[in-house]
Formats: sequence, C-alpha cells, structure tokens
Amino acid sequence: MDAFYASVEQRDNPELRGKPVAVGGSRERGVVAAASYEARKFGVRSAMPSVTAKRQCPDLIFVKPRFEVYKAVSQQIREIFAEHTAIIEPPSLDEAYLDVTENLQSIPLARDVALAIRAKIKEVTGLSASAGISYNKFLAKLASDHRKPNGQYIITPEMGPAFVESLPVGKFHGIGPATSAKMNALGLYTGLDMRNQSLDFMQTNFGKAGSYYYWISRGVDNREVRADRIRKSVGAENTFSSDLTELELMMVELQPLIDKVWRHCEDKGTRGRTVTLKVKFADFELITRSRTVVGAVGSRSELEGASAELLKALFPMKKAVRLLGISVSGFIGGSVISPQMPLF
Repeated sequence: MDAFYASVEQRDNPELRGKPVAVGGSRERGVVAAASYEARKFGVRSAMPSVTAKRQCPDLIFVKPRFEVYKAVSQQIREIFAEHTAIIEPPSLDEAYLDVTENLQSIPLARDVALAIRAKIKEVTGLSASAGISYNKFLAKLASDHRKPNGQYIITPEMGPAFVESLPVGKFHGIGPATSAKMNALGLYTGLDMRNQSLDFMQTNFGKAGSYYYWISRGVDNREVRADRIRKSVGAENTFSSDLTELELMMVELQPLIDKVWRHCEDKGTRGRTVTLKVKFADFELITRSRTVVGAVGSRSELEGASAELLKALFPMKKAVRLLGISVSGFIGGSVISPQMPLF
C-alpha cells in the first residue's frame, strides 16, 4: 500500500488531502509511524523523531494513529488477495507477498493479476497500491518500490542480475543503515560490488546474513511464499510525554505494555521463551536487554517479573528514558517447486 496509514487518514479527512501528514508522535514527542507523500518530499520518514520531522517540514500535521481502522482496511485488502490466491504471506498490515502461479481466477499473466488486485483495492477502499512482479520475493519487493506510488513494475529472469548489480547496497531490502555503512567501509557500494566477492568473504564479514547477501546480489532468492508464516515476536512500546528517571514510574508505564503483549499471547495460544526490554533514552540512544527462560513464559506475572528484572538491572541510570518497550519471542510451536508462470 502507498503511505498506508497516512493515506487512510487523508481518505477519511478531506482537510488533510494534499497536505504533509505524519501519523504518530506529536510536535514535541514520539516518532513518526507513517508519512504522506507530501511530507516525504521534505525528507520526513517513518521512525524519524517527531521533533526532527517538524524541523524539516514546519507545516507538518500530526495525526493520532487509529490502528483498529488500519487493521479493518488491511482485512478488506486481504480478502481481495484471497480472491486470487490462498498463498498469502503478510509481513505487515500494509504489504504482502502473493504466490499467483496457480491463481484462483486462472489469469495467465502475473502482470494482469496485479492490475486486477490494484483496481479492486482502489474500488473497495479508495486507496492506491503498488505492485512488484518477479520470480522471487527479494526482486518482487524491489520492484514494488520502483514505480511508487500507484504503479507496478516487472523484473523478469533476464533482467534480474542486471537490475541488482547497479543498485546501491542501501536500497537492498534487509540492509539497514549500519550494515550499509559497514559494506561501504569494505568497498561495497553496489550489488555488483557484492557479487564480485566470494561466499567466504561475505560470511566472514556478515555472518549468517553473508550467505543471503551473496545470493541476492546475484538475483537469487529461494524463499517460498509461506501462507502459514509464523510470527517471530510480539511486542508493545510507548513514548512518554515527559522523560522518566525513576524505576517506580517506569514500572507503572510498563504495565499496559505487559497487558497488551500477554493478551496477544493468550488470544493466540502462544508461549515464548525470550523476553526483551527496549529502552530509548532522552538523547535517542537505543538499547535492548533480553532474558530467555527454561520452557516458556507461562503467565502474565512471569512476564512482568522478567520485565522488571531486566529494567532493574539497568539502574542506576545516567540518562532519562523517553520510551520503553516489551516483547516476547522464541515461540514454541518439504517444499514443492512450481513451474514459473508468465510475468507479462
């Protein structure tokens, strides 16, 4: 979806249309959850501190998130996907991978499946979507960004390697700023630079991810679209209206976060082994601390106890805290290759 949260807000409030909008945060606190395309022209991006966003775009309008609305619209979109295929892997509310090799409407070209889905989304929700069509997930993701907003792009098997070789490493999905900087320090600036390295070099410098980088620089990604994709973690966080320094106040603020995480575990019947505390300080330094238990976290009180221990271990703190988060991960819980359908 194109600027999903912000687009929903502009759809529902005509006064916001054509204006720079940031969902989340406030003028003084928090971070941007999503930015409209009008705001992006000023460099406003998701995860940017609100104060920075406001500095870059003085006319920026902050809107409180309405996640229940976004979830409802996401469900509408999911139902449209399901009219075409049952193999749907949604990493988030606003995007999904679809395997349409054997699509339910027997449309012969993947290009036309994407066109039909985008048209139906527009008709049902009033929102625009972009699509990437390719022979693997990595390239489809790259292609989906290539003609945004409200467009689509195809990367064929013949185009794949050449498309990747000219791409800056920072544009590779899954390579963040820190990894990009490390690659640059090693002389790796483009996909071609990566492709010129040996598998041993990539694994030595980037560990397990090195193998993934080695293959995607060649346009190779053998991950399947998994309809049964298992969520790896569940978490909640909150940015405070004023910085906190006292343990007691932080523990009070953790309670609704613990409630939210445990409610999800109860609703889904899942249990995890690892509890992670996220702390962002007043100077925006971010740290995490984790604890893994034997078996699994079996009750809300156990989750609260593990969270409290992680927090107490950080005291005395030298800096005030602006955000706390809690998450649970480590949940306790043969492939068939289909012939490639025509892309266009």
